[in-house]
Amino acid sequence: MIYQITLISITISFILMIITVIIRVAFLTLFERKVLRYIQLRKGPNKISFKGLIQPFRDIMKLISKEILYINSNKIFYYRPIIIFIVSSALWINYPWIFVNIRISYSIILLLFIIRINVYPILVVRWVSKNNYSMLGIIRAISQIISFEVIVYLIFFILIIISESFRLIDVNNYQGKIMFSLLIYPSYVVFIVSILIDLNRVPFDLIEGESELVSGFNIEYFRGLFTIIFLSEYINLLFIRTISVTIFFGIKVWTNTFVILNLLTLTVLVMIRGVLARVRYDHLIYTCWIEMLVIILYYIIYLYLVKEINIIINM
Repeated sequence: MIYQITLISITISFILMIITVIIRVAFLTLFERKVLRYIQLRKGPNKISFKGLIQPFRDIMKLISKEILYINSNKIFYYRPIIIFIVSSALWINYPWIFVNIRISYSIILLLFIIRINVYPILVVRWVSKNNYSMLGIIRAISQIISFEVIVYLIFFILIIISESFRLIDVNNYQGKIMFSLLIYPSYVVFIVSILIDLNRVPFDLIEGESELVSGFNIEYFRGLFTIIFLSEYINLLFIRTISVTIFFGIKVWTNTFVILNLLTLTVLVMIRGVLARVRYDHLIYTCWIEMLVIILYYIIYLYLVKEINIIINM
């Protein structure tokens, strides 16, 4: 009976959290457009309600109310956005929300697993797609995600070596005296670049390059299906922003400092979109495999030697 009550409470809490995240996504898009408005010296959304406050909800209504066209006979084509949304929502299992705090023993492994399976729904699109732009977008997506994941896995391996734990909460608690963003500063910089690659954010939005691929792998999606894909991408952005503050700054969740750092990190990610141009695809792959990977491998060797010397001294 107690187990059933606990399971029900966890399920309800998770659903409430996802609803909250979706509302945050709506205002995140408004915030992003407002920041880009100041950077690019234009008006931005300011007509609907007070200062365009309900503009995101009008955009959702416009997308959902568009004409329905069945352009693909394969049902997997229509299920794929829903799968992407489920995978993006599953990332938040690792987040200690305010209602129920689940202590997962191997939360880092679970996080890396969910990030890994996020590529498969994109891969399925090419299997059922009938568009060449979609094919080129999928080819770019697979190689880009593989390049990024190798680096991210190694960065989390560094965190595991230092904290000697597979739990995100232990990584957070380990930073009592000094933050990882200062202690392992090169890894933090590489992590920020890697999450920009994973989130398809400028200057690494090559999967959806409008000037080259029109819209990339999601070119055939419209109406509600495109809304779900768009929603999933911003859910990922919110989660990665939150988890980066947690594992590199060691700040307890639901504190004022945590909220301020979240907003600062989000502002930086949004401002990057307004000030940087899109890079070439071959330069991106070269940077991942030749430069960033080498830096992280050398840094792992260095930290491992420091750890071993520290153990020998304390014996």
